[in-house]
Amino acid sequence: MTNPENQRLRPHPDDRFSQPSTCLDLNAIAAVLRSEPNAGQRGHRQETVFKHGNVTVALFVFDRFSHLPEHVAQGTVTIHVLKGWMKISAGDVQRELKAGQMLVVNSGVRHGLKAEEESEVLVTVHLHS
Repeated sequence: MTNPENQRLRPHPDDRFSQPSTCLDLNAIAAVLRSEPNAGQRGHRQETVFKHGNVTVALFVFDRFSHLPEHVAQGTVTIHVLKGWMKISAGDVQRELKAGQMLVVNSGVRHGLKAEEESEVLVTVHLHS
């Protein structure tokens, strides 16, 4: 079954983050994402786990050899590998990160991610006003 483009897979972030505090089980969220029948075109799934103002935190789950193509964010990005092994390009530098490692990418720097094995990554973007 395919979803129309305007149909959400999950509740809108405004609904999910309306409480004074939110406790998140990233392992459980990753398990739900992995259970979804179809990965995106590039083999990864993602869910915004927090959003407020200019700050967004998203959990990405990657299948082996899947990727997120190079792109630019107009804000600081942190990429924290929770599980697996990722190759991350940032500007002219290629880095390999494994579980427990984090990369900080400055605003305006072109970056992309490739999973060398099944991986989970927590990405925080703080957009500039």
